[in-house]
Amino acid sequence: MSIREQENHLFDEWKHNRNGFVSDGVVSEKDYLDSKPKIAFILKEVNDPDGGGWDLRELVAQGKRKQTWENVARWVDGIRLITNGEHIPSWSVWERTSESFRKDVLKSICVLNLKKSPGTHTSNSSSLEAVAREDKDYIRRQYELYDPDLTICCGTGGLFKEISGHKSSWEKTNRGIAWYERAKGKFVLSYSHPEARVYKPLLIYGLLDAVNEIYQ
Repeated sequence: MSIREQENHLFDEWKHNRNGFVSDGVVSEKDYLDSKPKIAFILKEVNDPDGGGWDLRELVAQGKRKQTWENVARWVDGIRLITNGEHIPSWSVWERTSESFRKDVLKSICVLNLKKSPGTHTSNSSSLEAVAREDKDYIRRQYELYDPDLTICCGTGGLFKEISGHKSSWEKTNRGIAWYERAKGKFVLSYSHPEARVYKPLLIYGLLDAVNEIYQ
């Protein structure tokens, strides 16, 4: 059974518990499985005041919602360069990205929201945490489908570690970014949301600096 088939089977079981269920996961199974490292992003919830009921995998595959996915694409592009031993480009290369760039880069990733029912532009932490804890068995089952090499928690690090049951202790990079090794050669980083109100170059290069240190 393919990853997509396993995802959909799990979601058919899961969605009965969550109104407006928004599916997520691997954008393109072939590109994800062929990628090195395999990268998963752990987010909170989608922003949709209209009530959800759609598929995030399709939105990401189309390169839509630039506000979020432009920065994710920059991160992914940089991570691929780092792990291939290539130089990270100057900001002028990434300052403006195209929809085709996002589509090409993001097809290899996995995206998992801890809360499958939608929220608004500001996440309600108590609601998010309550739902994630209620759904932890589903979340664990979904994450196990992917076995990513690099997991980037976007404002979700502590909650994801609790939900996942990972026993590894947090460490910190020289510049204070929290991470742990969940299995040999498989890392989890705790970082900011891609739409964090931070000067974009600092947001982008801050994560890439941490990845570079961990993979040295």
